[in-house]
Amino acid sequence: MSTLGAAAEADVLPSANNDEPPTKSSHGPPQYDTGPPPDGGLTAWSQVLAAHLGGAITWGYTVGFSVFQLYYRETALPGLPASAISWIGSIQLLLAWTLSMFSGRLADMGYVRHLYLAGGLLVVLGMMLTSICTQYWHFLLCQGVLNGVGSGLLFLPAAANVGTYFQRNRSLAMAIGSAGTSVGAVMYPAIVQYLTPKIGFGWSVRVCGFVSLAFNACGLAVLRQRNLYKTPRPVLDLGAFRSTTFSAYCVAVFLVHFCLFPIMFYINSFAREIIHISSIEAINFVLIANGVAVFARPVVGVVADRLLGAHNTYVCTGLGFSALVYGWIGVRTRGDMYAFAVVLGIVNGGSQGIFPGATSSLISHESGGDLSKMGTWMGMVFAICGVASLAGPPTMGAIIAASGGSYLWAQVFYGSLLLLRPPHE
Repeated sequence: MSTLGAAAEADVLPSANNDEPPTKSSHGPPQYDTGPPPDGGLTAWSQVLAAHLGGAITWGYTVGFSVFQLYYRETALPGLPASAISWIGSIQLLLAWTLSMFSGRLADMGYVRHLYLAGGLLVVLGMMLTSICTQYWHFLLCQGVLNGVGSGLLFLPAAANVGTYFQRNRSLAMAIGSAGTSVGAVMYPAIVQYLTPKIGFGWSVRVCGFVSLAFNACGLAVLRQRNLYKTPRPVLDLGAFRSTTFSAYCVAVFLVHFCLFPIMFYINSFAREIIHISSIEAINFVLIANGVAVFARPVVGVVADRLLGAHNTYVCTGLGFSALVYGWIGVRTRGDMYAFAVVLGIVNGGSQGIFPGATSSLISHESGGDLSKMGTWMGMVFAICGVASLAGPPTMGAIIAASGGSYLWAQVFYGSLLLLRPPHE
């Protein structure tokens, strides 16, 4: 397949070899690859690589916002409250999630490669412009809006594309693909933290941009879309909510994502303000958490595929997440912080690693195996996550400020919310 645009306009026939993308038909009515997922092979696993690289430059950069939160509060934007600074990351999260409704629809129509390219270029542009920002509204627009839009265009199409290539190994494949998020969440904070004293903040962010450009080019080179759906679909498929299982799942993921990103955003600030650890050492905790998550993601994928199933695994990670937040209350020393970071990496990596696979499996089941709905339904789930992610970090900042700088009531509040997750079997 040469370019996606050409493929989207051409008739598509099922390939004789399920490891290969669909072939074109020179005549006759449009036909689509409706065979079973190949569940392996070079082409299929190449899509996992593309999703992995795409996750690194989108969600990896976003999840690593804690290093920016700390730098902006102490250096670039001194005097601004933490809750105001966290809006930069929250807007990025909102757009990354909610635009998935539109990119999911376009992905179902056959534009995965277009979205991957456009999203990657916007992410790179956002990083380059962030490197020259000097005022709060500059950072809101460049890092919050541009990177958020780019992430919203790129990530879901790449993740949903993986789901169409795998069935038996779907959770594992999507967990490996999503592990790119953790790789990026280690790589970008490390670049910014350790290069800023040597070459300055601006050039350290530009280095992030160049790395992202290379990742995007490599991912685009191997990206192939198996199912090219040309039938226009609505951005919203409200019929999905007739399924009580799907509806309960949406409530559950809302609560998880309302609670997840505040912890990731504020872990460095907690280390600085409560444990009194230096800024240089504080970054270690987010690096450890995200580094451990790289290995936790594929492990939960194997557990889901071989033992518990995707949804049971997701429920278990949610309970572990709630216990972790309550345990956060007892963190008082440097050693406690390192232990907390390791457990956070396991729980967060497990929860986020199984999330795409659990979502994909649930959609496949509740839609009667209609993979043409994968992008649209997944986009709706992602949009719900976006609303939760927008509200979560500023809410934590407001609770901390109202408590006179204490994190206790925020920890109790978020830990309790996670216990309210409904079952979604």
